[in-house]
Amino acid sequence: MKTPFEEIKEKTSNFIPGNLVDLLPKKWEKIGDILVLKLKKELEPFAETIAKTYAEVLNCKSVLQEIGGIKGIYREPQVRLIYGSKNTETLHVENGIKYSLDPSKLMFSSGNMSERIRMSKLNCKDEVVVDMFAGIGYFSLPIAVYCNPRMVYAIEKNPLAFRYLCKNITLNRVNDRVEPILGDNRCVTPKGVANRVIMGYLNKTHEFLPIALESLKSKGIIHFHCLCPRDKFPDYVMDKIRGYLSEKEFEVVYKKVVKSYAPGIDHVVLDIKVE
Repeated sequence: MKTPFEEIKEKTSNFIPGNLVDLLPKKWEKIGDILVLKLKKELEPFAETIAKTYAEVLNCKSVLQEIGGIKGIYREPQVRLIYGSKNTETLHVENGIKYSLDPSKLMFSSGNMSERIRMSKLNCKDEVVVDMFAGIGYFSLPIAVYCNPRMVYAIEKNPLAFRYLCKNITLNRVNDRVEPILGDNRCVTPKGVANRVIMGYLNKTHEFLPIALESLKSKGIIHFHCLCPRDKFPDYVMDKIRGYLSEKEFEVVYKKVVKSYAPGIDHVVLDIKVE
């Protein structure tokens, strides 16, 4: 039995030079029935035909080419359509959670799957959770579906992501447990309510710590995500956050490298217990 990649290599060898076959991407992002590929420049002249082959083998309706990273305050993916339907809205199912989104306009990283699954296994019974960077519900939904919280406040400032967040709350039948809030979390985060705060953001996350601390009751857990040089974890992160927590008694109860983000840089998470 051939693997999907072996089948792709066999099919593409019929129309691209043999020396380019080894440059075909061995990894891809499949979000629902939308495929995201990163192609080397030598493959650009054959991009559409290559994309068609991947789509046929992997059963996808559209293929997006990654042409940059995640940009801007709305965390928008830099991609272009190279094959298939212009309607790139899809339904992605992971760990029993339904995520409706448009991958051409909104990010969804399969590399974060282990962390989304971990969130679904937390002991949040009767807790109030504040998700400061909710997006389409990446972490809010697993907690709401599996962890029996009293309430999840899911905050998102991107109007498009917020629209999908609301749709996904209904798709997963957790309207009674998730309250979506549109706006900048520096302005709209509920204060003094949370047993647990999720900070699923990577760009200068430490600057939002005062908002997270205000959201907590007298004590609680902060799930703190950020970027860290690979050889400086967790000391680099601790140096960033220590000043914000200087007046608090706190303990790091969990730390993990979520995934590689860039050469020498990792996406990491620390669970900080604040007393």
